[in-house]
Amino acid sequence: MTDKEKFEGFKQRMIDENEKNYGEEIRAKYGDEQVNESYKKIKGMTKEQYEELEKLSLELNETLKQAFATGNPAGELAQKAADLHRQWLCYFWGSYSKEAHAGLAKMYVEDERFTAYYDKEQPGTAKFLRDAILIYTGMEEN
Repeated sequence: MTDKEKFEGFKQRMIDENEKNYGEEIRAKYGDEQVNESYKKIKGMTKEQYEELEKLSLELNETLKQAFATGNPAGELAQKAADLHRQWLCYFWGSYSKEAHAGLAKMYVEDERFTAYYDKEQPGTAKFLRDAILIYTGMEEN
């Protein structure tokens, strides 16, 4: 098997796992068209793009960790983390909107699976990221 074939198999496993774990839920929430568009974007991702995504993920996580330590979701580091998060999403989403970004950020706090992921190293990180993204998108709640 060539490296290209291995990479194609890897991407398909990512899609299959996501569909198995969340397919019914995300299709009900976002519709088949959006989910299929996201999967198409993943399938079309080159190895170089995937490597860029991995670097971006690391930078996002490190920036978020540093921003959380400041306690200021409106601060420069937190807003950089929110922008990095937007860039990360764009690897998966067909199109970006501030409303969808804010909605996802809210889900990070409302859905215990996301909260557990973001809070695993530092409790409160999911809420901090939500707040930073709401400020970033101009959708902060009053």
